[in-house]
Amino acid sequence: MKNKLASAGNRFRRLDYGLLIPVTVCGCISVLLLYVMYTGHVTDEVDSNDWLVQLISMGIGLAGCVTVAAMDYKKLAKFWFLYAPAALALVGLTFTRLGYGREGADDRNWIDLGFIQLQPSEILKLVFLLTFSYHISRVHKRMNRPLQLLLLLLHAAVPMGIVAVQGDYGTAIVFAAATVFMLFAAGISVWYILAGCAMLPAALWFVWSYVFGDIHRKRILVLFHPGTDPLGLEYQQDLGLKAIRAGGLLGQGLKAESYISVPEMHNDFIFSFIAQAFGFVGAAAVIVLLAVICLRLFSDGRSAKDIMGRTICMGVFAVMFTHCLLNIGMVLKVMPVIGVPLPFLSAGGTAMVSMYLCIGLAVSAYTHNIRKYRVFYDAEPEQ
Repeated sequence: MKNKLASAGNRFRRLDYGLLIPVTVCGCISVLLLYVMYTGHVTDEVDSNDWLVQLISMGIGLAGCVTVAAMDYKKLAKFWFLYAPAALALVGLTFTRLGYGREGADDRNWIDLGFIQLQPSEILKLVFLLTFSYHISRVHKRMNRPLQLLLLLLHAAVPMGIVAVQGDYGTAIVFAAATVFMLFAAGISVWYILAGCAMLPAALWFVWSYVFGDIHRKRILVLFHPGTDPLGLEYQQDLGLKAIRAGGLLGQGLKAESYISVPEMHNDFIFSFIAQAFGFVGAAAVIVLLAVICLRLFSDGRSAKDIMGRTICMGVFAVMFTHCLLNIGMVLKVMPVIGVPLPFLSAGGTAMVSMYLCIGLAVSAYTHNIRKYRVFYDAEPEQ
């Protein structure tokens, strides 16, 4: 009994608190902001359940994070044949009558099961990080052979293509970023990197000409010609910038008489409310928190002792970093409106839980890289 308690104590001491603390702080800030939006009648888009759903999702996510962190990621990866088809099946439901898109959005990536609404692409993102890192670990020594690399790229193309067909190009970009970072961490040949860079202009031209619709092209073009559509495509971003300016240096606080209401301020544009309520200082502090999370993930990836742990951490880093870059860039009007939430801050139960589970995978890779703290796995780490 004492040995079991000692083992559990060691397990919890080895959790990466440098990662868990900032993500929990961000989650608490999110719940607080949603509560203020509801009680202060800041926006009609927030109802009495949103802050409570966010709080419950945070609790579930944190519990799931610690549970996943206690499990050996290598053991977990071997059950891919159970959860990978389930995740793909959930995404497939978005193409049935159960699927729907949020009001004002041009993608269809939600399903309504009656008792709960889910965004399956968030679950697919978690599954991809685990299955792709497992795939890389299985073929690592021969990864740079053309056939093996092609199979890896096909693996990545499946979820990327599915979410692109949904119209969720933001998530497709996140998948692409995770793929690049994970392959780079695994040691892809520099010749493939140079070849990819050489083909990038042609790929971008193809996406621009044959994948994007008119609305997507206009969202990008308006960034280079500000003021050409202030009442249309620019309206939301202009309001977001106005809200940020209204916050000034120290912000209006959490009990201001009036706030500038921005469409989707509780979700994709929550950074505009952070800046409005807490000012430049508060917004900068949130960016620092997010930067700490990203840097910690990058550091954990660099220190991982096996290829799977390394690619998991780098994949989670890529997901978090890309989300932050696209979301904050979108609010600051240097990126197109693309519907990517700010990790641990934007409203959304599925996103909150999945992000915590992604962190749990990274913490598992961090914890189980040391033999004496492994919970379910006793083999020596790969060198």
